[in-house]
Amino acid sequence: MKTATIPAVQRDPQGPRPLRLRAVVLGLILALVICALTPFNNAYRQATPLGGGHFPLAPFYILVWMTVLVAVARRLFRGHEIMTGKELLVCWILMVIVSGIPWTGLTRTFFINLTAPYHFATVENRWAEVLQPLLPHSWYPQSRAAIEQLYEGIPGGRMLGWGQLIRQIPWDAWKTPLLVWSAFILTCYFVMICMINLLSRQALENERMNFPLLHVPILMEEALDESRLGAFLSNRFLLAGMLIPICLHLLNGFHFYYPSVPQIPTLILAGPYFPKHGLFSGFHKLKIYFYPAFIGFAFLTSKQISLSFWLFFILGGLLYGALSLLGYNIPASALGVTFGPTLSRPEETQMIGAYAIFFVFLVWLARQHLTDVVRHALGKPVIRDEQHQWLSTRLSFWGFFFGCTALVFWLSWFGLPLPAAFLVICAFFMVMLVASRVICQGGIAYFTLTAAPMDGLLTFFGPRFFTSAGILITAVVQKMLFVDLRESLMPSILHAQKVTYGTTRRRMVVGFVFATLVCGVGISFLAMLALCYKYGMRELQLDWATRTTVAVYENVNSLIVAPTQPGHWVLVFTLVGAAVMLVLVVCYHRLHWWPIHPIGYLTAYSSAMRILWFSFFLGWMFNALCMRYGGVALFKKLRFFFIGLIIGDFLMGGSWAIYGLFSDASYQVLPG
Repeated sequence: MKTATIPAVQRDPQGPRPLRLRAVVLGLILALVICALTPFNNAYRQATPLGGGHFPLAPFYILVWMTVLVAVARRLFRGHEIMTGKELLVCWILMVIVSGIPWTGLTRTFFINLTAPYHFATVENRWAEVLQPLLPHSWYPQSRAAIEQLYEGIPGGRMLGWGQLIRQIPWDAWKTPLLVWSAFILTCYFVMICMINLLSRQALENERMNFPLLHVPILMEEALDESRLGAFLSNRFLLAGMLIPICLHLLNGFHFYYPSVPQIPTLILAGPYFPKHGLFSGFHKLKIYFYPAFIGFAFLTSKQISLSFWLFFILGGLLYGALSLLGYNIPASALGVTFGPTLSRPEETQMIGAYAIFFVFLVWLARQHLTDVVRHALGKPVIRDEQHQWLSTRLSFWGFFFGCTALVFWLSWFGLPLPAAFLVICAFFMVMLVASRVICQGGIAYFTLTAAPMDGLLTFFGPRFFTSAGILITAVVQKMLFVDLRESLMPSILHAQKVTYGTTRRRMVVGFVFATLVCGVGISFLAMLALCYKYGMRELQLDWATRTTVAVYENVNSLIVAPTQPGHWVLVFTLVGAAVMLVLVVCYHRLHWWPIHPIGYLTAYSSAMRILWFSFFLGWMFNALCMRYGGVALFKKLRFFFIGLIIGDFLMGGSWAIYGLFSDASYQVLPG
């Protein structure tokens, strides 16, 4: 099933104009500003996240105003082009790449991860006896005073300026853990860059994958380059779309600060309308959220995909009731010890098998491309056009190989058995690749995993395969980068490959991408440490980060004290998930009339879909009606209305976030 897609940026008949240094330098500076402000805005002010999700607020808000300013400057200074649309896109994508690092992508749980086994150790949980002897010393700060001050704040820290405070941070306790973990994190980032560089040709050229999250920035900058930005922004459909979120969030924002002002509900609790028992019992906690921007993204997504997202969410809820009616009342305790961020019932372990089969399907689709990559990397002649790649195929291949080898030996050095370390790294990047496909092709700006990579390994190999130290090491590393994927890096790198496709000076681009990542990690660590030592982590909005991180160590402690195999129901549903996904991919690939996309099944139990399912339903419905009764001509007109929903929602989100920096509380436009 096909749907109209937004055309790519038109090519200059004289060839692409060279990318100037000013674009990447400006992108680097703005990215670091976002990294510095995000912990204060998100954790202390509790405002709308600046960099949440895979279409982050702050970068797009800045892009819109920069585009307007550049257009105005062109009118005022004719003949002088400050920035092109393509350069603004590159500037924007550099901000996007690092926007998740100072929050859920890394820093939100990083320091809790490195201090929890000491700070939360009690006589009752026996962590001092069970866990602490297994902790690699170079991973954790060895000063108890430094750990306690992180949670309580430096005495008198609130009265110190930021410069004075930074000098008061106990750097002697932190320098070794920060260096050791930075080496691991940056190696992972390098492997992701090489991996995406190897696979981007398959996605961009061979499959011509749709990128719904990139449509609005690309169209806007295309209009700027063609000197029709005014016509673009004054389109009546776009203005009508913008008017809805602007009016909605003006009214609700004023209600937030002045409760006497009426509001328009954006959340409907539909659960009470469903019974707690019977076929529809899976919906007794159902919620309906109204987010205009996500409706816009859903409209721009392929009908086949948007249909699959909400359909599998409904089918997943019906499965609970159907099993109950058939007499299969499977208790949640049958899960055993798991690490999935939202894994709550054995039925949800279908995703373990589904992810594995979908990964095999992706490899099978790219089999010819991967064969050419290996042959080229080994020096055999292959006709390849590498002018659009960041790195050469040979460099990417061997960078990926030696990077993964270094990660395996890094884990093995700290106590994970070598075979287990190899499987752990394979599982981590397999899940990251599949999740990146779901996000980039599905247009999901907010995505969460159901089961963690470690859950799949425990299902098939059991805890004894890892050893006690290995379980701890795997769980800590997984929590660091490979389980909280709301702001993961790999999808942003694939988006960056698409945005920079066709630009010249690609070596400069990849150099600044990596420089931005290195600086972004450093600034994010510094900003979060300074914030915690100034106010104390107890005073910050880090309840979710603390709860989920402590749960990881509790689960590790349980597996070490009493290593048990997962219940047989976990294996049953894992195999069921694999079988269902196999049927889906075969039908999708072989039957041209098949209306369902397999990636919808991968999100059936994701907490993201509990928030976004209704948005995808509305987006699919409007897209289907538009194409059925108006065809492509109506789609090209009506898409501007949904683009207006996106622009209006993010403009209001950014404006309220700025206001929230100077107030005691902040009205949140987008999901946190």
